[in-house]
This record gives sequence, structure tokens and C-alpha cells, in this order.
Amino acid sequence: MSESISIVGGGIGGLSTACYLADAGADVTVLEQHDTLGGVAGTAEIEGFRFDTGPSWYLMPEVFERFFDHFGRSVDDAYTLERLDPSYRIFWKDGDRMDVPADPEALAPKLEAYEAGAADAFRRYLDHAEEVYDLAMERFIYPGRSSLRDWLSLDVLRSVRALPLLRSMDAHVQSYVQHPKLRQLLEYKLVFLGGSPYNTPALYTLMSHVDFNQGVYHPHGGMQALVDALAELAEDLGATLETDAPVESVDARGTGVQVHANGHTHRADRVVANAAPAHVERTLLPPAQRDHDDAYWNGRTYGPSAYLLYLGVEGPVDPLLHHSLVLPTDWDPHFESVFNTPGWPTDPAYYLHVPSQTDPTFAPDGHHSVFVLVPIAPGLRDGAARRAWMRERVLEDLATHVVDLRDRIVTERDACVSDFAEHFGQPQGNALGLAHTLWQTGPLRPSHRARNAPGLYYVGADTQPGVGLPMCLLSGEHVADRIVGDAA
Repeated sequence: MSESISIVGGGIGGLSTACYLADAGADVTVLEQHDTLGGVAGTAEIEGFRFDTGPSWYLMPEVFERFFDHFGRSVDDAYTLERLDPSYRIFWKDGDRMDVPADPEALAPKLEAYEAGAADAFRRYLDHAEEVYDLAMERFIYPGRSSLRDWLSLDVLRSVRALPLLRSMDAHVQSYVQHPKLRQLLEYKLVFLGGSPYNTPALYTLMSHVDFNQGVYHPHGGMQALVDALAELAEDLGATLETDAPVESVDARGTGVQVHANGHTHRADRVVANAAPAHVERTLLPPAQRDHDDAYWNGRTYGPSAYLLYLGVEGPVDPLLHHSLVLPTDWDPHFESVFNTPGWPTDPAYYLHVPSQTDPTFAPDGHHSVFVLVPIAPGLRDGAARRAWMRERVLEDLATHVVDLRDRIVTERDACVSDFAEHFGQPQGNALGLAHTLWQTGPLRPSHRARNAPGLYYVGADTQPGVGLPMCLLSGEHVADRIVGDAA
């Protein structure tokens, strides 16, 4: 194809789209508002410490391998990947802990201590999760089924038997195990999808195959290594990447699309927005070109926001591993505070990322970089007093149940709801995108192709196939396929 394409936003979805379209022959320009690429998959350097400021779990390695293979390259050419073993450690606040080994067969016997028959139930659960994963990827996700008509085709209908779509994830898990801790073990990764065990359909049992069977990895250098590899590939394929280029408006006139950035007008045959469609419609498009009104976007279920702490810590941080989870034995009140009655959690569940336990480049000698993430409701007010309260609450909780870091913090920074709203245009300051509820799954997520703004397309976590780095890579492939098809 010989068309000109402007891509608004240099996140993972935007960079993926740039690679596919440049490879197809398009004249591609990426306009990124910040001075670095990657979007929410960012990196911060703070006084000698390095932090992944957004995504930190490298899952679904086959998706990344498939991406680079399309361009005749490999993951090994791009960065060094290390499988973590244990994958992560769970700390419960009653003093119990569990290491999750890379081999699920090594995990299964541990579960018997919690519930008789749990080992066999876990194996059956994983067998089913693998079946769901294979069907979902091959028939739904890789092909990029983007409409209800696609999903109602015969081969998809044949798959319904294996896809427990309608009931909640918690109800599905309870058909295998009952113990609350085992349910948490099988359900916690739904937070990565912006949902809870009670509002996410059981289709996403596939995440257990991703977690336990495929494993958890670390790219040396962190997510910046992935961002750098995507940017280098895009430029090698002929794309132009412009940073410090905030977009002020997009105007689709039917004979091309005008993008206004930094006082300049970029005219392109088509534009791809790697930003939340709600943000694009509300702040960048003329009202007549919007597909939805404010009531529609206000009625969506957004994934959690987050309270984030980036800590440079002196001395050892054991028993924290590269990935650690700290969970109350009853996490229902925390999920209530995120999805049902928005408020700040008083007994929080939270995640810690300590990449310096694996990769010493993340911290000076004798120190560690510690990233703390507390899921919270989007839209909360997060002034200085509330952030200070949350900081003290988390650090005290961590000292009580895992390790005391308070007297050894040599540098720190935080981020919260307003930062996601202001820096990334995330609706209500959410951190992930639209949650994967039943009515926001598959073809019920926003489309790649805008209806009322001819030549405008969307890519990224808020559109199809959904949340997460692998899905954003695939989203770039899917929107590129739409554009190539439309231009033919």
C-alpha cells in the first residue's frame, strides 16, 4: 500500500501498528506526546534506580515470538529473556506463604495442604484452561474476530461447549476448589485484565494456562528492552517516530485526516489512535465525528486505577522475590472498594515488583528497586494527604507481614489516579483500560474502525482484543489488517 498513516501515540499498540503498516509499504509517522516511547509501559530512572512504571509481568511469550517472526526476526535477537522460578511468591496476612514454581506439577502437591483432592482438581482445571486458551487464541484472538457476525460463525459456535463464558470466574473456580486461598491463587491474575473474580467471565480461565503452564519471564533491562526493540524495528521498516509531539485535535473530513500537533498540521490518508477512544472522542474529535456521547463513556466499566510507590531501598529486601503478592485472607472488601463502593482500601491487597532480585542493573550495589502497586477504584480523589495516608498504610502493612523497608528508603516517587488521567488521558484515571466484563469482551469492546470519523482507527487496550502487552501487540496487527483491507 502507498498511503500515509499518522499514529497518535507511541505505546505498545501504536508501535506494533507502525511495524505492520510500514512493512506493508505505508508511509508511517508516529506522534508521541512524551519525550519517550512506550506509553504506560514506561521506565523511570531515579537517582541510580530504574523502575518499570507500568506493566512488569512478561506473559504469553509465544505472542511476542510470533510478532518478531512475522518480520523475520526473533525475541533472542531483540533482548535476553529469563524464565523466573519461582514465578512469584504469595504472602497471606495470616503468616502463610506460597512459592509458585515454574513447573505446575511441582505446585499441585502443595495444594493438598489446603484441601483434600486439590492436586487433581488443579490438574483438571489447568487441562480445561489450556483447552480454552487454544480455542480462544486460534478461533477468536489471532484471527481478530471483530464483529458479532464473526463470533456467530459455525466454527465459533462449535467452541461454545468449551468456553464457560456466561458464569463468573469465581463460580467457575469454585467448581474445582473451595478453599479461599486456592481460589485466590487461581483468580488473582484477573486484576491484570482490569476485572475482579465476580465481574469477569470464566472465559478468562485461559489466564491460568498463561500463568502456570507458559510461565512468567523477565526481559533483561525490563520493559524498556521491549519498547526499544519495537521502536528499532519500526524505524528499520521505514516508520518515522516523533516524540514531544502532543496531538491537539484530529479532524476526519472524508478526504483524509488532519492531525494538529505542536502547531503543525499533519495530513494523512488514515490515522490510528493509540489512546483511549473515550479520550479521543471527548478531547480531540469535533462533536459531529464522535461515535458515542458522554453518557455512553460514563457508563463503561473501567479497570482499576492504582496507587504506585517507586522505592529505592538500601540493603536486602528478602523474602520478597522478583514478583510478590500480599493478600488478606478475605479480599472481598478490597474488590468491593474498587468496583462496587469506590473508596480507599483499609486492608489492601497489593503487588510488589523487585526486578533487582533478578537483574542487578535496576539498582546500585547493595540496593534494590521496589515497585508497589495497590489496585484502587478509578475516579478517586488522590490529593497529597490521601496519598500520604496510603503510603503509611502500605509500608506499615508490609512491615507487619513481610519486611520493614521504612528506615532504608533512600529515594522514592509515587503515582496515582490523577497521573493516569493527566499524563495518559485515561478515563477516570484508570490504569489498564476497559475491564473485561461480559459486556466488554470480544466484539463488545470498542471497534478498531470509527464510524463517524472516516479514516480514523483505534488500537490498544481499550479496543480489541483487550488489556495487556500481548493483546496490544495483536491489536496492532488487527488494525493494520483492517487498514490494508480498506485501502485495497
